[in-house]
Amino acid sequence: MKYNSNFRYDLKVGQVAEQELGEMLDNKTIEVKRDLMAKVTGNLFIEFESRGKPSGIDKSEADYWCFALETVFILISSENLKALVEPLKGTDQEKRGGDNNTSVGVLLKLTDLIQHRK
Repeated sequence: MKYNSNFRYDLKVGQVAEQELGEMLDNKTIEVKRDLMAKVTGNLFIEFESRGKPSGIDKSEADYWCFALETVFILISSENLKALVEPLKGTDQEKRGGDNNTSVGVLLKLTDLIQHRK
């Protein structure tokens, strides 16, 4: 996108983005997760199993996942999140966590999440 110092142009560009976001989320479901350690570690813990059964991203029926990180919200389609998580399963990024370490998930780098392109 070209730089433009024209307020009306910038306003129109912003309004188009608002409309696109509204259309994208219309009648969609969103799973919201807050990961307080993400700021410290630079990773998100994405659960996919709990007590030996599918959970988290592998069980979710939400269309989108939203990660709440203090004052920033990151929105990603469940489909794209699954595409990021799947290759990490069975690697050193797979970790146990949760109450009594009964959950299994992967550590997903925030930078990988933000830079992901479908």
